[in-house]
Amino acid sequence: QVQLVESGGGLVQAGGSLRLSCAASGSIFSFNAMGWYRQAPGKQRELVAAIISGGSTNYADSVKGRFTISRDNTKNTVYLQMNSLKPEDTGVYYCHADRHVDRHTLRYWGQGTQVTVSS
Repeated sequence: QVQLVESGGGLVQAGGSLRLSCAASGSIFSFNAMGWYRQAPGKQRELVAAIISGGSTNYADSVKGRFTISRDNTKNTVYLQMNSLKPEDTGVYYCHADRHVDRHTLRYWGQGTQVTVSS
């Protein structure tokens, strides 16, 4: 059973920074991709950032230049460094991990961590 545990959310003023962590219960080498989604009240969940097993990354246009996704294989943890936060970054941030099995993708989710950015 895969478990993803997020931490690092909180309340911050606009312009501030937070670092989210997502700790996996096993080796993150077993995942083909990991990343972060967020969901604001009344909105659909959207991709924020992802990191592929080879190390390449991709970001939502709204966070490019402000957020950085990284991973520490020795700690089985993926991070999301969020700088220059804006009120529109507010939402619940979910970590996900994908594992490709045959032609299917198994996606695992964490429980989410709240990020609130005040203006």
